Amino acid sequence: MIRCSVGTAKVLGLNNIKTDALPTTAYLMVGEHCKFNCAFCAQARESRSRTNLLSRVVWPEFCDHEVFQGLQIPEVQKVMQRVCFQVVQDGKALEEAKSFVEIIKKENPDMPICVSAGPRSLAEIDDLLMHGVDRVSLALDAATPEVFELVKDGSWQGRYELLLEAAGKFPGHIGTHLIVGLGETEEEMVRIIQDMYDKGITVALFAFTPVKGTLMENSPKPELGHYRRIQVAHYLIRRKYVRADEFIVREGRIISFSMNFDKLWSYLSAGEAFQTSGCSGCNRPYYNESPREEFYNYPRPLTPEEVKRCWQKLVSCLE
Repeated sequence: MIRCSVGTAKVLGLNNIKTDALPTTAYLMVGEHCKFNCAFCAQARESRSRTNLLSRVVWPEFCDHEVFQGLQIPEVQKVMQRVCFQVVQDGKALEEAKSFVEIIKKENPDMPICVSAGPRSLAEIDDLLMHGVDRVSLALDAATPEVFELVKDGSWQGRYELLLEAAGKFPGHIGTHLIVGLGETEEEMVRIIQDMYDKGITVALFAFTPVKGTLMENSPKPELGHYRRIQVAHYLIRRKYVRADEFIVREGRIISFSMNFDKLWSYLSAGEAFQTSGCSGCNRPYYNESPREEFYNYPRPLTPEEVKRCWQKLVSCLE
């Protein structure tokens, strides 16, 4: 058995839910009941959340062959640009994920595959790549060691050093996740984003999402204007339009991107800055918001009105 996000199941023809935003990546989850205890995660060791949740997305369980057969449908392959395995650290899921990767690559050798997991060494990362994975994501999640200590198990420094070693040995194949709203300042977040891109590590940016049953279920989501500032900073850094140390910051908050509004608008007017970031083809619909809310990460190109709304939210809190 294997879990896939409810939106993925819709694209594969395994359910008939109504949604206005379909995934362009097949999101599959292996394992449950993590041995770690991240305070924000539904799969954490002490979480009281439903076992079929990750973030706020439901992951129903299906027979392996149903999922893999669905991925071979020509119409599905036109939609799905990659496969992404979310591997829960339960001690056995990583090996199971490798076997699933082999099955997919045998039938569709050109399909890009990402594995978001917690490999402990360069050897484990190398093994994933040898199995046909094209990108490995090691989630740092927290921008600083202090925030990491409050919300995650393990060592921020250890994960950070492994990220850097992996990026050096496997250039172009390593990514990470960073979550906005865990207690860091904007200045701290953009510094680590810049550091990651300087090292060749792709960043997938998330907004903290409180999930019922987790240790942080009563913590607030980041204010949308706050997220927009970091989202834009991430885009400008990723595109190499400006570096983080050029931003003007006051008391930890970005007040200027060191350019006038006309120039900033020229970079942002297409709306790409406000779309989901991470691996190519990844759009993660509704990971951070409900269908009734404005998107933190838009899973599709924005309409002109949506771009205008994001822009207004951004400039209302800049000097």
